[in-house]
Amino acid sequence: MEHLNVTQRYIIFRMRKDKKTQTEIARVIGVSQATVSKELKRNRCENGYYSPKFAQLFANDAKQRSHTPRKLNASIRAFIREKIEKQQWSPEQIKGFCDTNGTPMVSVEWIYQMIRDDKLNGGTLYKHCRHKLKHRKRCIGAGVAHIPDRVSIHKRPDSVEDRSEFGHFEMDLIQNGKDFILTITERKTRFLLMERLPNGKNADDVARTIIKLLKPFKKHVKSITTDNGGEFARHMLVAKKLNAPVFFTDPYSSWQKGTVENTNKLIRQYIPKSMNIKLLSFNKLLVIQNKLNYRPRKVIFFNSPADLFYNFAT
Repeated sequence: MEHLNVTQRYIIFRMRKDKKTQTEIARVIGVSQATVSKELKRNRCENGYYSPKFAQLFANDAKQRSHTPRKLNASIRAFIREKIEKQQWSPEQIKGFCDTNGTPMVSVEWIYQMIRDDKLNGGTLYKHCRHKLKHRKRCIGAGVAHIPDRVSIHKRPDSVEDRSEFGHFEMDLIQNGKDFILTITERKTRFLLMERLPNGKNADDVARTIIKLLKPFKKHVKSITTDNGGEFARHMLVAKKLNAPVFFTDPYSSWQKGTVENTNKLIRQYIPKSMNIKLLSFNKLLVIQNKLNYRPRKVIFFNSPADLFYNFAT
């Protein structure tokens, strides 16, 4: 099979949307029809959807697996240790860097296992991780909540990924003990909405809170992306009330909704994990929300999220 590049994969994607045949596609990108056929079979997502970005990732991964060592050897261990201890890279960053640069590397889970083994033997690698393994308390391979009729993130329009369009939101929960705050962030402007959940992770209450927060901007809401937590099981109600689809990330792939994840880290400046969320009134939360929304952000060229958001929403 001939090797395709990312440009050819985008052409395949666009021509398929235009209902072109595999023979026509092959002629345009300069390969055989069999190559196009195999590409569409091998590098499509689980739901059958063909995405050029993910097809390229699948192809890179397959290429990497062909020569990636299955076990940690001395040189790989030394590389991982150096990146974690001296540069505080995460396992995901180590793996991603190596994949991008064609450097042999074991999987993210192998790297985490190395860190856990090091900790059990009295090592300090885990102390250089951002979360000191706290986010790894759940066993690897543990199941995710079964959410009926969930729609995969791989079906999101390209305009969501490249932030070219206003109105695409991400949502998540902040947890302190048994108390939770719902956070919603608009991807293009980084504008934040949040509210405490007095009844915890009850799916019906979570859905009602999502609708209440976004209803004033209903005509601008084009999509919402979230994770696979059972608290979002009532996504169909949310989609119906807001007239916008709800997409779900892959299991254990929080980076796929990185906008709200990064916003939650900013919130932690004001709501540390030691704080009792129950003591936060509506007004106190609103003050925190406004501080973050009116703070100039480098990522949006030192504009404030609020200024950009209301410029689009009015």
